[in-house]
Amino acid sequence: MPGASGRVLVVDDNKVIRQLIRVNLELEGLEVVTAADGAECLDVVHQVRPDVVTLDVVMPRLDGLRTAARLRADPRTRDTPLAIVSACGHHEIEAGLEVGVDAFLAKPFEPAELVLMVRQLMERARGGGRQRGGGPDADGGGAQTNAPVRGQREQREQGQEVDLPAVP
Repeated sequence: MPGASGRVLVVDDNKVIRQLIRVNLELEGLEVVTAADGAECLDVVHQVRPDVVTLDVVMPRLDGLRTAARLRADPRTRDTPLAIVSACGHHEIEAGLEVGVDAFLAKPFEPAELVLMVRQLMERARGGGRQRGGGPDADGGGAQTNAPVRGQREQREQGQEVDLPAVP
């Protein structure tokens, strides 16, 4: 899907990381808006109307997991694909799946992995894969990166066992 456009809201308290993510996504033709923490994300998300939101976990004021939970609770953003881009371990992945995060990318990451993850989330969203309990990923298929996707979250919600990938 080279050249396809989309808008990404990047939320990270580290300015260098925000810029790194921004540059790599903009080089792929994506529009990027940034926020320094979860509170700022919630302030701008309705004006930005992103196709994907990336969240760091540890941030001041409002962390990434609580931000994800609030985005899922809001009818206007409940279907927006959410990705955690953070130095996350098993606990953060479990907690992220509980609140409805769609994908995970461990820091440090390769820029190509970031772009691939964002593109795959956009494709699923455009293809109707964001619908809870259904969509093309309901069988647990997933991204080629280290990212559990919504299909795995749906399996978990239905009480099925889900194998989580090892986080480097």
